[in-house]
Amino acid sequence: MSYTALYRKFRPTDFESVKGQEHIVTTLKNEIRTGRIGHAYLFCGTRGTGKTTVAKILAKAVNCENPVDGSPCNNCSMCQRINRQVSMNVAEIDAASNNGVANIRDIIDEVQYSPAEGKYRVYIIDEVHMLSTGAFNALLKTLEEPPSYVIFILATTEAHKIPVTILSRCQRYDFKRISIDTITARMKELTDSEGVEAEDKALRYIAKAADGSLRDALSLLDQCIAFYFGQKLSYENVLDVLGAVDTSVYSEMFNNIINSDVTGCTKLISSMLLSGRDLNQFVTEFIWYLRNLLLIKYSGDVDGIIDASAGQLANMKEEAGKISTDLLSRYIYILSELSGQIRYTSQKRVLAEITFIKLCKPQMDTKQDLSLLISRIEELERKIENISTTGIHVDILPQENDNVPVAEEMPAAIQAAVPEDVKEVIKNWNSILSQFGRSGQTMLEGVKKSVSESGELLLVFADLVSEGYFKQDDSRQLEALKTVISNVTGKDVNIKTMVSEEKTDNAFVDLSQLIHFEDVEYK
Repeated sequence: MSYTALYRKFRPTDFESVKGQEHIVTTLKNEIRTGRIGHAYLFCGTRGTGKTTVAKILAKAVNCENPVDGSPCNNCSMCQRINRQVSMNVAEIDAASNNGVANIRDIIDEVQYSPAEGKYRVYIIDEVHMLSTGAFNALLKTLEEPPSYVIFILATTEAHKIPVTILSRCQRYDFKRISIDTITARMKELTDSEGVEAEDKALRYIAKAADGSLRDALSLLDQCIAFYFGQKLSYENVLDVLGAVDTSVYSEMFNNIINSDVTGCTKLISSMLLSGRDLNQFVTEFIWYLRNLLLIKYSGDVDGIIDASAGQLANMKEEAGKISTDLLSRYIYILSELSGQIRYTSQKRVLAEITFIKLCKPQMDTKQDLSLLISRIEELERKIENISTTGIHVDILPQENDNVPVAEEMPAAIQAAVPEDVKEVIKNWNSILSQFGRSGQTMLEGVKKSVSESGELLLVFADLVSEGYFKQDDSRQLEALKTVISNVTGKDVNIKTMVSEEKTDNAFVDLSQLIHFEDVEYK
């Protein structure tokens, strides 16, 4: 006898065997037990969640001679004939290949005749969203008022493509994605029944790869068992068959990126390809790894949200502390673009390597946005910290013996026009910078400090990016600068910002050239 695939061999034959759809099973059993059976049902949900299976069980249950608590007995002649697919009462139609008006008219002609056996004629129309507009219109009237002995069960993965006129005539049931725990438990039952020894970790990884589809999980399990037939199914074996990688590789890649280790990234990609791993799958799962780090940063309690062991979770929490949320978001955005492009290119490796080099070296990115600038600043900060740990001292400001021209005395006319609080800011500018942080120091480097027509401190920036740093997040950085100025000078100073333009470049006096700075070194 030919071999039967696991998902066919262990397909549920009664409602009690259906996994992960208890909310639907309970409702249907109650309808059958109380005789409140509808004339049209719409089963919606992603692939492999049990839509067609439940439709067949429902068709048996309404025709069963001895139903048990709303579920088919599978022993009477009607149940056995439906199980063998020889009953004239149940018709399963694939709308993907039978989607014309003529096909629907054949059904309309058939429903005029009452069933020769059993109670109901049941029409299961799979992938119903594939019907043409004309076919939907032809079905409409019959679906609304069918004969009392006819039941329509429509199944689809794309309910949004079905006309509202059809939806309003059906009882709609949404099939949920099946949880990883439920899929794992079901596979454990099947492997024990088949006499296959499998690690729990291996089964759990298959369940995760199935993405909520029990049928996909059983197909993957079938594939893994066939490859390692007669052997214990280990976690490493599953990774080999599915072309996946261990989570430790994602951690290694993440650390390579934040340490700007281009060589480490390219070597890791090369080793994966040599071992037969799928590059597209690696990128997709690495995005999920970064997504988990982002969730950890935003929420301390991630139990039930992130599927990881206690050891993996502790390591991920440590890694999440090494990076900012802005930079993590930038990584996810760039890798998501790569995931969309890599499946359509013939040079997958080259495209992937360029993208990971871009992550390591943000200065390569031609998009001049704020997240890029922040990532470059953080890279510079890490380099400065590394220099500090080696004991090397870097003087950012000129020293006394440097050949730097001394600022001229401020003319009396300008001195009278400049408010005292602005003068105090200019005099204490280095102290203000030293307390504002490295990111702020970088943004304020080279800024022209002047006074507006209304007597406020005016900061004239050379570019839009630097000025934008003080306008993001509702001027949070600008308020932080005002707080530092108040702490240093004891005065509350209003600040205005603008970008330098050629026609206005000489319109404002650079006060830092006219007022002596205090001699303060900042790091």
